[in-house]
Amino acid sequence: MFAEERKREILRLLNIQKKVKTLELSQLLNVSEPTIRRDINEMDEQGLLVRTHGGAIALDLSEMEPSFSDKIERFNQEKNDIGILAAGLIKDHDTVVLDSGTTTVAIAKNIKAKQVTVITNSLDVAAVLQDNQEVDLIVTGGQMRWNTRAMVGSLAEKALSGFRVNLAFIGTNGFTEKGFMTPNMVEAQTKKKMIDIADRSFVVADSSKYGKSQLCVIAELSGVNGIISDEKLPTAFIAHCEQNEIDVIVKVGETFDRNRNT
Repeated sequence: MFAEERKREILRLLNIQKKVKTLELSQLLNVSEPTIRRDINEMDEQGLLVRTHGGAIALDLSEMEPSFSDKIERFNQEKNDIGILAAGLIKDHDTVVLDSGTTTVAIAKNIKAKQVTVITNSLDVAAVLQDNQEVDLIVTGGQMRWNTRAMVGSLAEKALSGFRVNLAFIGTNGFTEKGFMTPNMVEAQTKKKMIDIADRSFVVADSSKYGKSQLCVIAELSGVNGIISDEKLPTAFIAHCEQNEIDVIVKVGETFDRNRNT
């Protein structure tokens, strides 16, 4: 079977099942797993599907929400770069909210500031910071969404309401000129609360999430101070943000928020 035939069959199966595994495709199409992974990588780059850990999911993101484990191996370099950029905004003695997600985990790994207070709804962020003696760590509690490993809901929001912080870093499943979005309504409300309690808030997202709409709006573009992403972010979107006085940080030293000296 030629590569294009395999890809058509993969898309056909995704249309029916919404999710496929590399091993199953290898057995079904009678080719090696490395061959299937190469097909999936190429199709992901072409925007035909979303590559995940061990397989792929369909592009119907309004119904399918990639899990934490699905996302953890995607765009690792971009996430680490974003983590470095975001952590660079955190200064000694700052108070910070870190949302759940693989990109905010990268921020936690790169915090160099001293005597920082970090509030998070993520056990994964907490696990990274638990041995950092320069961080006073506070975990919100709340109802665990096992798909995203985020603690959300009224308990998380009540805990967040008791704080006022310097900075918030928020994850998103998709964003456009209309704003930042996520598939889950409860998780969206928790993210909104994080933005509400912060003096300055930044969405952290790699450029693959641009142009992807989701069911629930976290914030309009003007509802945050800026977005931290990678250099593949479309120039037209960056220009739109700059016209609306929303900071875009994609490279060390290139653009920083206007309200703070760095």
